[in-house]
Amino acid sequence: MRARGTALRSLFVALFVALGGACGHGGRTPVVVYSPHGQAQLRAYEERFEAAYPQYDLQPVDLPSASIADRLRAEAGSPQCDVWWGASSVTFAQAADEGLLSAYHPDWAGNLAADAHDAGFRWVGIYETPEVIVYNSELVSAADAPKDWDDLLDPRWKGKILIRDPNPSDTMRTIFGAIVLREWPKSNGPDAGYDWLRRLAANTKDYPKSWEGMLTSLNRQEAALTVWNMPDIKRVVDDKGYKLAYVFPTSGTPVVTDGIAIVKGAPNAAGAAAFYEFVCTPESLAYAAQAFYRIPTRRDVDRATLPEWARTLDYKPMPIDWDRFRSGIQEWMKHWSNEIQTAGAT
Repeated sequence: MRARGTALRSLFVALFVALGGACGHGGRTPVVVYSPHGQAQLRAYEERFEAAYPQYDLQPVDLPSASIADRLRAEAGSPQCDVWWGASSVTFAQAADEGLLSAYHPDWAGNLAADAHDAGFRWVGIYETPEVIVYNSELVSAADAPKDWDDLLDPRWKGKILIRDPNPSDTMRTIFGAIVLREWPKSNGPDAGYDWLRRLAANTKDYPKSWEGMLTSLNRQEAALTVWNMPDIKRVVDDKGYKLAYVFPTSGTPVVTDGIAIVKGAPNAAGAAAFYEFVCTPESLAYAAQAFYRIPTRRDVDRATLPEWARTLDYKPMPIDWDRFRSGIQEWMKHWSNEIQTAGAT
């Protein structure tokens, strides 16, 4: 049933893009964007971009980041997408190595850290996304909440943790991969990390298929804890009134560099460049911080234009060997799916 649903969704997306790409509304030129950023942010940027560039008809398609990579592979012979907006640097780097992305060197590249872009500028990072431990603030007090990753393994949390299904999620793959690498020296390989993930699975109640559903369940007190990214937590707390709170782990938190890229063979290269530049301006980055809790990577964004929470962030980034991460993450996740998740469900 799941495979059938995925196939039907892929067919719908293909038809949507094909029909939308044939012509724009009112004679405008279509610009197709694949993005996991969600309907609210996509609608807002559609309105803002079209107001600034009335000659273009922005056509955003909301997809999980892993699904976007799969679609670009399937469409490589006849690209349907112009811009890929949103995924981790690891996912973009893999797509770049497969020849799916075009080089584009923006004039403001000097305002990015060296690790916030591809060496050939086939992708650049525009947002920083720290990962956090999340708890229902009506079930767990701030004093009792886990303060670090290892606290999640305490037997008192057995059956009280939700974990987003990590296979399609860059956020969860980053957290799990970072844990494997953190534990690596103990076993000179991934085994110590697997042991850690196995202990987490023993405390895990369920693996929701969507992060929205996961946070809704947490807010309904169907569980007490999860791990996720800080911007999404702030959004549901501030915009929806969810009774959730978060903790930056004391030993360090993985920080995802969230990027953007122009698709190789983009049907509308000029429109792709226009949208790419538009979302990366200091003004658009400040708006993303204010409206969608995104943390800009550009170092020339005036901090006075950012919301107060973004100016006062204080967390310790976890060091991550991204080369080892990229080379190992597929095998680590395969092991988790086949050996850890299955065993934890029995």
